[in-house]
Amino acid sequence: MKSQASNVLGTSLQPCSHHPLTGFYRDGCCHTGAGDHGVHVVCVVLTKGFLEFTRSVGNDLSTPVPEYDFPGLKEGDRWCLCVQRWHEAFQVGRAPQVILEATHISALEFVSLENLQKHSYKNEENR
Repeated sequence: MKSQASNVLGTSLQPCSHHPLTGFYRDGCCHTGAGDHGVHVVCVVLTKGFLEFTRSVGNDLSTPVPEYDFPGLKEGDRWCLCVQRWHEAFQVGRAPQVILEATHISALEFVSLENLQKHSYKNEENR
């Protein structure tokens, strides 16, 4: 059993998405651990612009991969994104919005809270 993780705001980490099921551990949360080399800790609301960007740099998140039970993602889906990919997208103006309450505190080792807050998703309804 995992200990209760914190989010970037210092409160309890909230779920990111169960539909589609996300997270490195596919538990709906952006938990991380020793095996998570991609550091999948930023809960985002995907945009068409970001999906195009990530495909252009070699990570197609839109195409389903049935052998990995991966449905393919679309605009509006919530997803635990690699913090480095979010930062790359931020640098070129393609970063998706962030659900701060569902973004793991370890994201702050790579990006500033200020930059995450600038891209904060305003509609915080849970999924």
